[in-house]
Amino acid sequence: MENKDMNYLDRNEFNFPPSPEVVEALRNFDVKKLCFYTRIYDQGQKSIFSVFLSELYGIDESQILMGYGGEDILKQAVHYFLTQADGNKTMLIPKFSWWYYKSIAEEVDGKTLQYPLYEDGDTFKYDFSAMERMIKEENPKVLLLASPNNPTGNGLTPVEIENLLKMVSEQTVVLIDEAYASFVSKNIDYIKVLINKYPNLIISRTLSKFYGLPGLRMGFGFVSKELQSFIKYSNKYLGYNRISEELAIAALKSDEYYRNVANSMNADRKRYEVEIGALPGFTVYQSVANFVLIKYPIELKEALQEAFAGQNYKVKFMNEPDINKHMRVTLGRPEQNRIVIDTIKRIAQK
Repeated sequence: MENKDMNYLDRNEFNFPPSPEVVEALRNFDVKKLCFYTRIYDQGQKSIFSVFLSELYGIDESQILMGYGGEDILKQAVHYFLTQADGNKTMLIPKFSWWYYKSIAEEVDGKTLQYPLYEDGDTFKYDFSAMERMIKEENPKVLLLASPNNPTGNGLTPVEIENLLKMVSEQTVVLIDEAYASFVSKNIDYIKVLINKYPNLIISRTLSKFYGLPGLRMGFGFVSKELQSFIKYSNKYLGYNRISEELAIAALKSDEYYRNVANSMNADRKRYEVEIGALPGFTVYQSVANFVLIKYPIELKEALQEAFAGQNYKVKFMNEPDINKHMRVTLGRPEQNRIVIDTIKRIAQK
């Protein structure tokens, strides 16, 4: 059971209401649709949502992916490409990244190797030279990129993504997790350019982060037309959740609402950087996502955990090697962020 009094700032969820358009779409949903499969597949299309995405991104509908959240698309891709007849089961992933990447590879006996990210002052960066060496030495079946990366908060520019695409052979599938990409920029034009230029590219996105609907479990993505066998593997003959389809369209039509929420998060991120970054022994890393990563004096860990628990707040204390003196805090509502900042300051100043 969920604790309704708990403030969940540990899983990068959305502590704001859905957009009015999403609420209205739910209120007006025709429940009779739940009694029937969608018939759109008979027209050679996946979903009303994939048709909407095709028009929005200017990409052929056949190249649109849909899944039960972004995690589903990532899992489908990893499982599919690490079980091919060539026997190549190697996937490269970021050193500091979502544990799920390694887990889904292990489910099909895949081998994950970590390429380095390095700390440069108050930011993390991809080590492109090391990545190029690893790509040449390991010849991976899948190169997984996370942009922005969780938990470090750094991202890749479209130019950097293309440079990485040029490093790999066409036999390596480049899988990009862009769960947090909408926080970075409204620019989506590069997706069409890259998807149509490179034959080995898959991009995964979700409605769980920027559009604040993790409970909807709706992910979407884009795939090079040359990967036809994966497109067929991914498709669902009887369609997708018909409530989710309509709410997803309503969410993407509410961009201005979610931009305003993101602006609120950006303002509070600056407060973290200024107020927590000024504390001795603390570093607040630059982030282009809906969370901040904070390095703290390890001797304060127990006191911080107790202070947050005493106020019904959950943040993520990292335990992975080389990042075990860090906490990741989801950017919530202004009043929630204020409590987190004040709590950290109180413990640090004792």
